[in-house]
Amino acid sequence: MSAFTLALAQYPIERLDSFADWQAKITRWVADAVERGAKLLVFPEYGAMELASLDPASMGDLQGSLRFVASLSDAIDAHHVALARRHDVHIVAASLPCPLADGRVVNRARLVTPQGRDGHQDKIVMTRFEREHWDIAGGTEIRVFRTTLGLIGLSICYDVEFPLIARAQAEAGATLILSPSCTDSLQGYWRVRHGAQARALENQCFVGQAPTVGMAPWSPVLDENYGAAGLFVPPVGDAPDDGVLALGTLGAGQWVYGEVDPARMERWREEGAVRPFRHWPEQYVGEAPLAPPCEIIDLT
Repeated sequence: MSAFTLALAQYPIERLDSFADWQAKITRWVADAVERGAKLLVFPEYGAMELASLDPASMGDLQGSLRFVASLSDAIDAHHVALARRHDVHIVAASLPCPLADGRVVNRARLVTPQGRDGHQDKIVMTRFEREHWDIAGGTEIRVFRTTLGLIGLSICYDVEFPLIARAQAEAGATLILSPSCTDSLQGYWRVRHGAQARALENQCFVGQAPTVGMAPWSPVLDENYGAAGLFVPPVGDAPDDGVLALGTLGAGQWVYGEVDPARMERWREEGAVRPFRHWPEQYVGEAPLAPPCEIIDLT
């Protein structure tokens, strides 16, 4: 696979007047990234929840805002598909609540290809807010998506703090693991960032974080948003000494760009001073447990 430019959103949460305003906002953001040569664009966890501002009746109610935004999911996905086709790019749409047939609601991120194909990853491990206040259920499948850019995994926010999820994706062949995030404190941001950098170190691969930013006191879900987008790599070989390949300005609304080059990952794993991806099983005394199963979804 060839190298490509990755765009990670530091996405500002804003109060909107209409669905058309949201469409125009996403269209501008995508056009800006395309102008910089990006081939994969990543929006954050729960970024779509800013659309709750369109319904004053449910805006201040957790369950009401969940149901309202979920009701827009088809139109949201159609807009991303149209933009991916128009600009010949891959897009990870901001995650949103997705009701399932069995009554559960999951936090779902979707990856859309330039051909209009799409796949989804549900967040696996729920935070206390999701469990105790919003009744969001954890997903049951870990996935990696085969694309023309390579194999890509999604470890949504809190998920990237758990090593075996990313490990399963890396063992399935992921060159890049993406962590769309939404954190309401600097501690939360740093937990996700430290998790992302640790996963890059362990698996000797690229890990990207894309957060929500800005204050939205009108929203019970996205009232405070802290973070900076970043692309992280293992500090080995030709990588930066701190493992930070690209990093945004904390709290600013912006795209952060970085180059993902699979050939570099292979060099890190084969020629690096250390080989944690290969040596992972040696941390166990006796037989190493298997990583969780990971399904490969073909989107080529």
